[in-house]
Amino acid sequence: MSIEKWETCSSEYIVKRPWATLRVDECKLPDGRIAKEYYVLEYPNWVNVVAITEDEKVIMVKQYRHSGDIISLEIPGGVIDGDENPADAAKRELLEETGYLFEDLELVSTIYPNPATSNNVTYCYLAKGGKKVQEQDLDEHEDIDIEFYSIDEVKQMLLNNEIPQALHVTGLMYAFLKMGVLS
Repeated sequence: MSIEKWETCSSEYIVKRPWATLRVDECKLPDGRIAKEYYVLEYPNWVNVVAITEDEKVIMVKQYRHSGDIISLEIPGGVIDGDENPADAAKRELLEETGYLFEDLELVSTIYPNPATSNNVTYCYLAKGGKKVQEQDLDEHEDIDIEFYSIDEVKQMLLNNEIPQALHVTGLMYAFLKMGVLS
């Protein structure tokens, strides 16, 4: 049996706000059945970055995440603005959140956070050779601490389940595989 895409017959927006957009689609399945109410969360695309400074330290950020009610250790990242190029968004987010400038960026993964319910993509980059060029320039509701770790320390934190954000764990794993530092 081969898997086929569904046909969207109609869409209706239930909520349409900058950070929360919900629509309901009516879809025709390949076998002819109709899914009358399939809910889709629309989010902008995101970037995250495994950032390695010129002295071989991994930049991590710590911040409060209200929906999960946790203080989360993560890699830097954020929303892609409009039609911004993902690599440009990654550089911008690094500069804003950490004050570090990176020129050497490589895309290591493109993943879907949850394609069952949301429509966005996360682009993960590996950035090397970063230099501090300014202080943080945070958004209105951001409160971010910057922390630096060796690659071995981050690997141990992954083994100890100390990095709770799934997209960031995935990014770290792809970047570490690319760098050849996972055994």
